[in-house]
Amino acid sequence: MAKQSTTTGPTSTKVELDLSDVDHRVGKPVGGGQLWDPCSSSDIRRWVMAMDYPNPIHWDEEFARASKFGGIIAPQSMAVALDYGHGAGPACVGHIPNSHLIFGGEEWWFYGCPVRPGDQLFQERRFHDYKVVETKFAGPTMFSRGDTTHTNQNGVLVARERSTGIRYLYEEARKRGMFESQLGDIKQWTQLELEEVDRLRRDWLESNRMGISPHFDEVNVGDTLPRRVIGPHSIASFTTEYRAFVFNIWGAFRWVAPVGVDDPWVYQDPGFGKDFAFDEEDAKVDPRKRDGLYLGPSRGHIDADRATEVGMARAYGYGATMGAWCTDYLAYWAGNDGMVRHTKADFRGPAFEGDVTYFDAEVIGKETESAWGVPLVQVKLRLSNQNDEELVACTAEIELPV
Repeated sequence: MAKQSTTTGPTSTKVELDLSDVDHRVGKPVGGGQLWDPCSSSDIRRWVMAMDYPNPIHWDEEFARASKFGGIIAPQSMAVALDYGHGAGPACVGHIPNSHLIFGGEEWWFYGCPVRPGDQLFQERRFHDYKVVETKFAGPTMFSRGDTTHTNQNGVLVARERSTGIRYLYEEARKRGMFESQLGDIKQWTQLELEEVDRLRRDWLESNRMGISPHFDEVNVGDTLPRRVIGPHSIASFTTEYRAFVFNIWGAFRWVAPVGVDDPWVYQDPGFGKDFAFDEEDAKVDPRKRDGLYLGPSRGHIDADRATEVGMARAYGYGATMGAWCTDYLAYWAGNDGMVRHTKADFRGPAFEGDVTYFDAEVIGKETESAWGVPLVQVKLRLSNQNDEELVACTAEIELPV
């Protein structure tokens, strides 16, 4: 399969997605970035602060020392913060000319080994598969999946991730302008509306600060979890989130390649458009040439003009951040004696500047005997904006104490 194409009308030129550098890489291990340094307590604090996640075992030294953990531990979502490229690397493999990428979803499995200050995570990556479908957003669009295994410095398995990348021709998406025609102006919130958002946010922040876990027998199908809200999203909040990913720090990582693989994909040119690729050579002198808020594929997240160039209409949030929000939200409810074992989150739309994101979740099942060897509760989580438009559909399995 070398090319996927479509025409948009009888007089339209053919739109092609050139996959000639993709097919031969399917199923193969790939390389990527590896952080030089172990995780620090400041890395953890910066992450939960950016994710708006208040559990004090992740940032309050006195509280954490008095807990069963004996000190600060990272949230389960920290694995993606200690990875290169927001976890999307193994789903963005092969050169596709004039393309762009947005995150389409994440699936996570967690194995019960917490990350502590001083730990270092190592990643093994593989390009799993892809399919091409026709979308209103950009015509021929690739949905590609990649796998990452996260282990610590002792070789202990911490987590596995399967990420979905959405790769498309940015010029075709810009021409179609789907989001631009649907979004309208940035919402202007009234004072009363903002006070209600603040009230909901505060209620959730205080809902389980002590980390008390519901017992498996106490939870029933149909129970709802406390509602959460984040926002209104802004350039400031998007910037704060971006800065919390450790790999974004100048010189924080090195490139690594899998052993014994011919032509491994490490950091070759994925085909991004002008100003949406880093200048790796000049970044040895100029830090802005490796800073995604000034240059590179993340630039559209905080720059409305650049966002329009890739079909996104205005500044928008990060897919990996939405995935982390899901994990944090579920872990906060599960408490310090519970654990999120598995999540599968499909990203249906971005969190745009000026919008808010609501979290609503319900217990949909219970399993006394599971493949994990522990009882699990199944939860369905939905993230939506103020217009009730779905942003994320997530299902999860959560271990609770018996």
